[in-house]
Amino acid sequence: MTAPRTPGRRRLLVLDTLLRRAMWAVVVLGTVLGLTSTGFSATPAPQGLTLAVLSAFFPLACLRLVVAALLGPERRTARLVLVSGVALWAVGSIVLHQGGDVADKSFPGPAELFFSPSYAAFAAYLLLDASGRTTASRKTWLEAVLVCGGVTCLSASLLASPLGSVFGAEGLALLLAVVYPLLDLFLAVLVLGQVLLGARGLGRDTWLLVGAFAVLGASDVLFLLAAAPDTYFVNVVTDVSYGLAFALLVAAACAPRSEPVRQHSGRTRGNLLVGAGAVALLALVLRPLDSGAWFVTVPAVATLVATGARLLVALREAQGAAEARKLSRTDELTGLLNRRAILADVDARLRVDGPVSLMLLDLDGFKEVNDSLGHSAGDALLQEVGHRLVRTLPASSRVSRVGGDEFALMVLDDDGLSLTRLARQVRAVLSETITVDGLDLAVGASVGITSRLPEDLDAVTMLRRADVAMYRAKHARLGESTYDPAHDGFSRERLEQVESLRTGIADGQLVLWYQPQVDAATQQVTAVEALVRWEHPQHGLLGPLAFLPEARRAGLMPALTEAVVAMVVADARRWADLGQTFTVSFNCAPPELLGGRMVPALLDAVREAGLPPDRLLVEVTEDSFVTDPEKARAVLQELRRNRVQTAIDDYGTGFSSLAYLRDLPVQELKIDRSFVRTMGSDSSSRVIVESTLQMAHAMGLRVVAEGVEDASTAAELVACGVDVLQGYHIARPMPAAEVGAWVAEWRSALRTRAAR
Repeated sequence: MTAPRTPGRRRLLVLDTLLRRAMWAVVVLGTVLGLTSTGFSATPAPQGLTLAVLSAFFPLACLRLVVAALLGPERRTARLVLVSGVALWAVGSIVLHQGGDVADKSFPGPAELFFSPSYAAFAAYLLLDASGRTTASRKTWLEAVLVCGGVTCLSASLLASPLGSVFGAEGLALLLAVVYPLLDLFLAVLVLGQVLLGARGLGRDTWLLVGAFAVLGASDVLFLLAAAPDTYFVNVVTDVSYGLAFALLVAAACAPRSEPVRQHSGRTRGNLLVGAGAVALLALVLRPLDSGAWFVTVPAVATLVATGARLLVALREAQGAAEARKLSRTDELTGLLNRRAILADVDARLRVDGPVSLMLLDLDGFKEVNDSLGHSAGDALLQEVGHRLVRTLPASSRVSRVGGDEFALMVLDDDGLSLTRLARQVRAVLSETITVDGLDLAVGASVGITSRLPEDLDAVTMLRRADVAMYRAKHARLGESTYDPAHDGFSRERLEQVESLRTGIADGQLVLWYQPQVDAATQQVTAVEALVRWEHPQHGLLGPLAFLPEARRAGLMPALTEAVVAMVVADARRWADLGQTFTVSFNCAPPELLGGRMVPALLDAVREAGLPPDRLLVEVTEDSFVTDPEKARAVLQELRRNRVQTAIDDYGTGFSSLAYLRDLPVQELKIDRSFVRTMGSDSSSRVIVESTLQMAHAMGLRVVAEGVEDASTAAELVACGVDVLQGYHIARPMPAAEVGAWVAEWRSALRTRAAR
């Protein structure tokens, strides 16, 4: 997706174009001046001219890479790493050309301290850019050291003895000169290897990279063939070749990245690790250079150290992967298997012969425990239920929590009587008193039972049948029930809807509509409230009442809330970029507010989008504070510390305690529509609205009236002192794409009325 062209981005694009033209102009101008100053002969250009070209070209190249990094956050780290490599080469070039004639300087000299590490930066850039990593991790640098160190050690092992025997002491310098073109060749091969492995696309940027390293390699080969073994050699041709190589390298880094065809395999990295370590050890053990030149010993030691460090990183990754796999199969609260794990285990059992049955257990009255004692008490209850189920069932069984207060039990038995007895035993164990927060609770349960059928191919089918049986047991108050096809009607449709919703959330079928709010005094648009809809593939646009209850029952609300948060932040960012100043609000149910996932996800999304946090407002209902007042207060304080606004939604329909309202860090109060709609005909509703306004204003809160359906109600609310109006009289909910046009039309109408 192309990023929106904001004024700042447009300025960066213009600067990138200017830098690109200036950089190539320096290359062309330097070439022309160099050739004319030498009479079009392959002799060294004047030292002053060379330094002037270097001082102009490399700053332009580095600056263009920095601008490209600012334009593309997804490649920012890779490009900044490349900046370090280009800067190292630039410093080495300046050191080489300063302080006398280059031909009189001994090779290798101080400049190699900058040229050599630049290759590690080039390799790190290739690894980062191909993998799409957004941070230069320790693993990336270790792999870069392995690439360059391994090539250097391999060169030393194969070439040191032949070069030493032919050239004597001068063979050491010649070896280093040989290493550079080999590194160039390896980097070019690495680029093509990434293409073959599916880590890099075969596009313009890839060919520019290959061309850059090919030209760089040709320059190094020319240096190798033309120089004396222990002195430097430069002329106009080499200077132009090096300049062209870096111009191509920068152009490749700034070009759009072509998409790879298939995913990258990690096997090659393992081969690289083993191979680089082996050749480094060979270089140290055989010591082909009796004098132990630093440019062989140092890379060998560095490669071995990097190999060991990379092995440690790989070990931690393997341990992390094992832990992640365990966590991916484990319910975080109870420590039991989760939905994914139990379905996988049942699927595995269905692939072999043998009996298998599935029980689905749902606790009776669990919502009342949550509402009365809070979520911490409900969590403690679920943990104790899990422990009792594990102790009650046979060792060969599997116990899992599949969501909310539902547990799935896999039993290796298909005898109907045995399964019914086991279900009754489970219910009896759960009905024994459980002490939670000093209260003795007796928990009932409804159990649905189904056994393997000959046509069963997957666990989802069995789970659906168990769900049908469980709902029959609950609604008929049977305690336990075995699946009967005769009762598989509405339950089938409901379960299919849950699975469709689960897929719909993952596939982006949820959409947001927005209802505007206007300032009661000035009529200016102050906010829009997000209202979730489901764009169902078969049934069209569905309102929240058609799917939110099932989403809550099936444990889909956390995923749904995260999807809504992502869309709200994206829309708010887009409107902010268009110059809109209104706030964007959205509703958050108590379980999601207190669950610990929503607030971090919201704050991360706001930071990533670069959105001012006060452009968002989270609406919460009063029952959020009844279930767990201290935790709710802590969550709202965290939002306030991060400058995200909060509001009490549907005020007057819940607990409505002045004590809790006084202590909460909220900025807004929304009077429920049931009082607003009837305030003209019901004196009690009017008293509630007026008293709420006086109390809220005394506390410094902004008051929003919901459900404003007509002009007379709006006029009464304005007279009472309401701050913000929301309802069909202002505007009906509309898709996000229509909000901008509606706001423009509304403002135009205001200006027209003001001009009369």
